[in-house]
Amino acid sequence: MSDKSTSRYPVPTIRLFVRNEHGKILILKRAANSYGGGAWCLPGGKVDYGETVERAVAKELREETSLECRSARFCFYQDSLPYNPGEMHAINLYFECDVSGEISLNKESSEVAWIGPEDLELYEIAFRNEEGLRRYWPTANTGQQGTR
Repeated sequence: MSDKSTSRYPVPTIRLFVRNEHGKILILKRAANSYGGGAWCLPGGKVDYGETVERAVAKELREETSLECRSARFCFYQDSLPYNPGEMHAINLYFECDVSGEISLNKESSEVAWIGPEDLELYEIAFRNEEGLRRYWPTANTGQQGTR
């Protein structure tokens, strides 16, 4: 089944907030030949059948960025309804990750950027991740969602 097709059920996905020392969030530009090509998104992906959510967090982060997840904290979930009929309905599970290592992208992404709330309108964001970012930022430094 292609990423663009619908299934009878929502697809569980994980999305990751990775912050740098300045409090900016890592986003990835999707490669032109990938689903959502040319748009930006948070690191993450689908939870595979038989895979725990925690394992998907570490696996997707490593596959997409080469970063290692030292710890992950669940923040919230978001229903990501399809924009158009026949597109995927995802349930995004958002996690804040403490990471180590250096970023090296796989073939799904072509660029990285570190953004704050003031930068969001400068990027075309895919997969409704802009909704997750807007929800995350007001609580990121208040202790409501916890801190690292």
